[in-house]
Amino acid sequence: MPSSNVQFSVAVHIMTALGDNAGRELKSSTLAKSVSAEPSFVRRSLSKLVKAGLVKATRGKNGACTLSRPAISISLLEIYLASAAPEVFAIHEYPVDKTCPTSCHIKESLAGVLNEAQRSFERSLAKTSLADMVARIRER
Repeated sequence: MPSSNVQFSVAVHIMTALGDNAGRELKSSTLAKSVSAEPSFVRRSLSKLVKAGLVKATRGKNGACTLSRPAISISLLEIYLASAAPEVFAIHEYPVDKTCPTSCHIKESLAGVLNEAQRSFERSLAKTSLADMVARIRER
């Protein structure tokens, strides 16, 4: 069974923590503790967010990070794209059984359905801001 990909959820976790602490710089070790993940994994996630222009970071012993702009102006779609997470669904790569019509045509037939599902997913993410996520956290 394939393992789950957590890149997007970790990136949202990091960004929400930064948004919840707007105006305050956080160290990657603080974020790693919040995520309960290896600091190196969190730093790799942060690197992608910095590269996408969503986070500002300083390096070194006293390095820390903060959002590059207000949470209201950052969508979950931007975070998803920055996280380099794979698409939501993938088509299997098992070989085709040439004696089976389903096997011969399922991949091309399913591709359109999955592409539409991906676009729908991305449209939904575009409608949700990081500020929305911070508000949800604060409601709890």
